[in-house]
Amino acid sequence: MNAIPLVAMEGIEKRFPGVHALKQCRFELRAGEVHALVGENGAGKSTLMKVLTGVYRKDAGRIVYKGTEVDIPDTIKAQQLGIGIIHQELNLMPHLTVAQNIYIGREPRKKIPLFLDEKALHEQVRHLFGRMNLAVDPRAKVSELTVAKQQMVEIAKALSYRSEVLIMDEPTAALTDSEIAELFRIIARLRAEGVGIVYISHRMDELRRITDRITVMRDGSYIDTVRTADVDMDRIIAMMVGREVYHEPKTGGAAKLGEPVLEVTGLSRGKAIRNVSFALHKGEILGFAGLMGAGRTEVARAVFGADPIDGGTIRVHGREVRIKQPSDAVRHGIGYLSEDRKRFGLLVDMDVQTNVAISSYARFRHPTGWMKRDKIAQTAEEVVRSLKVKTPNVRQKVKFLSGGNQQKVVIGKWLTRNSDILIFDEPTRGIDVGAKNEIYKLLEQLAAQGKSILMISSELPEILRMSDRVIVMCEGRITGELSREEATQEAIMKLATLHSDKSAGHESVTSGGNPK
Repeated sequence: MNAIPLVAMEGIEKRFPGVHALKQCRFELRAGEVHALVGENGAGKSTLMKVLTGVYRKDAGRIVYKGTEVDIPDTIKAQQLGIGIIHQELNLMPHLTVAQNIYIGREPRKKIPLFLDEKALHEQVRHLFGRMNLAVDPRAKVSELTVAKQQMVEIAKALSYRSEVLIMDEPTAALTDSEIAELFRIIARLRAEGVGIVYISHRMDELRRITDRITVMRDGSYIDTVRTADVDMDRIIAMMVGREVYHEPKTGGAAKLGEPVLEVTGLSRGKAIRNVSFALHKGEILGFAGLMGAGRTEVARAVFGADPIDGGTIRVHGREVRIKQPSDAVRHGIGYLSEDRKRFGLLVDMDVQTNVAISSYARFRHPTGWMKRDKIAQTAEEVVRSLKVKTPNVRQKVKFLSGGNQQKVVIGKWLTRNSDILIFDEPTRGIDVGAKNEIYKLLEQLAAQGKSILMISSELPEILRMSDRVIVMCEGRITGELSREEATQEAIMKLATLHSDKSAGHESVTSGGNPK
């Protein structure tokens, strides 16, 4: 590995109105290394990389690229230098083909300039994919690809600019284990070619597996850079949050369950949901575990009325209810926090106070039709205070908040509505370790107050830590139910992969499967 830095950022400063985002930050990347950049949401990681890629202009400091100080005023300059980024939220156009996405605006032309040279375009893409050892049809529409394949297309697009620096922001957040293995294979290939990779992730196990060095940021400041082989991951977490973080599973005897508040019987929708029955009790955190594609989100959306059902009954507080659309669920006291909070949970271009009040506008409307804006602001300030949302004020646009604080705003929206049944779908996805701990404490406080929580999570340590009981699903069916004492990672995985005997009250599942 070349010891001369490919990129050196020194004394980087960046301010936004009311926020000192970067304070004398530094970062170094060498050719042929995978360098992790970690920190809590809001630590400044993304802001620092946006300075490097020309999205933001630095207020002070210097950037040295391949030994020469450079100015990067915009993203075009970054691309020309060979600096590429793959965002967590993929930036592809689904209605276009793979080849068109990769070379959009740079397509090869025939002798008559107005005509696209499709043959040359596809040949260029095949050559690029050959370098990555990637089997994807250049003519396929992006909408037809899996998330993992779309991510590979994003990487190919960055490499098409002959990038020597590649920034990956939470690249495995939506991938299965096999897809992650494929991504790591491509990363190893690029590293061998001398590409420097900045790897932003909250998954500590991944850092140990593929990174050479780790740089930690906290509150907009540089903390330290260490060799991965020389440091324990607990030490990295301590540097990230400035405090110890609790990781242990939930302890204590069997939970004393209150009366059932939500009873689902025989819920069905095609192959996605197959005769699902369960009960959620007052003050309980009921964990839903399973592999991707098991049907957990489909169950949550069906209960909330976001998707139609073929059959089954739903009872709320002992009374059968008909939920055909989300407004019906909200009226019965059910709140749903989607796994995609930016798409389904928030109005990201609106401010905090609007998002807090959006599900409860009727209570803020004056008989004349005018909105009680003072009351909305007061309520939002109470939510910000009680949930410890980090924001300059309630007029701050939600898109400028960190992921953990955005999640708190969604929770605040449903608490303002006074929902007593809360469905949390992947509540800590894309959230750093410290913010996760705050969300965990918040969920426990809500349960202690008598709220009932159905929590879907793909992270087994999270399921074990938070759940009073665990429901396990596979291929649209419930394959088992585990008490707090019975729940282990091994027991859950056996049920999640169909390696289970007949469980009491549930259909026996013994056939092989192909869970995503």
